[in-house]
Amino acid sequence: MKVSIIGGGGLVGSCTGFALQAGGIVREICLLDANAELAGGQALDLLHGSALMADQRISAGGYEQIPTSDVICITAGLRRKPDESRLDLINRNVDLFLGILGEIAKVGTKSSAVVVVVSNPVDILTYLAAERMKLPANQVIGLGTQLDTLRFRSLIADKLGAAPTQVSALILGEHGDSMVPIWSSATIGGLPLEKAPGWSLPLANELFQRTKTWGAEVIKKKGGAGFAVGLAIKEVIEAIALDRNCLLPVSTVQSGCYGLKNVAISVPTVVGKTGAVGTREIELWPKELQALRQSGNVLRQTLEAVLGRIGGAR
Repeated sequence: MKVSIIGGGGLVGSCTGFALQAGGIVREICLLDANAELAGGQALDLLHGSALMADQRISAGGYEQIPTSDVICITAGLRRKPDESRLDLINRNVDLFLGILGEIAKVGTKSSAVVVVVSNPVDILTYLAAERMKLPANQVIGLGTQLDTLRFRSLIADKLGAAPTQVSALILGEHGDSMVPIWSSATIGGLPLEKAPGWSLPLANELFQRTKTWGAEVIKKKGGAGFAVGLAIKEVIEAIALDRNCLLPVSTVQSGCYGLKNVAISVPTVVGKTGAVGTREIELWPKELQALRQSGNVLRQTLEAVLGRIGGAR
């Protein structure tokens, strides 16, 4: 399997490349970036360690790499300027993203290619990619709340002194302020989270609020997330490469799951060789379902504003 990472010179893209290299599952990793020299340097750095990893091809290149790629991972994006509104940032990133989609359209893709959208606002951009690319909608997947879910599990484990890999918990909805914690199915080692020593409602509220702000904390301290998001992306891409058909909280355009339609949002999604194989409506508490649907409404309002500016299907 060949994976091309658009934005591969940046922090997220290069960390994704390293995570995929360390995973040893994909056969070829190609880094693309507007800064070709930076992408070349990142690829060279990865190549230098290849003798200790898997037997993979690692390179840098341009959009000519896209037609032979099995997975196209888009991580390129802009950061917020001082005093810039959230909608202004969204508009700038939408313009950049549409330019990337235009370049992909010029060279074409495999009919079986799966596109993994990481750039923010990921749910909005996933919708636009599904709308504009000449691929079946199931072959366009947004990272969605995959990273939020990993942060959530890691924080729960850290606070309760549990093994991180033993924690099962989900964040669904928007990758943003309206994200929804799913406490109803959360477990540690298969046992209900509420039975864990030290568990309480105030702690639950604290953990969720911390999860929502953990990304901002990383940005403040080191300029941006890299390692964890790279691992989050790796899990999605390896699910495709290995045809795992595993449930992941990723973003796809919905057509009825939990009553959500015409919006890209994270729900429990089966991910395999063809992308989003299907969705699963796991049982939610009524308040979780209400919050998830409200998250969909929030995203739809933002999407309407974006589509009103650029034009598009509604």
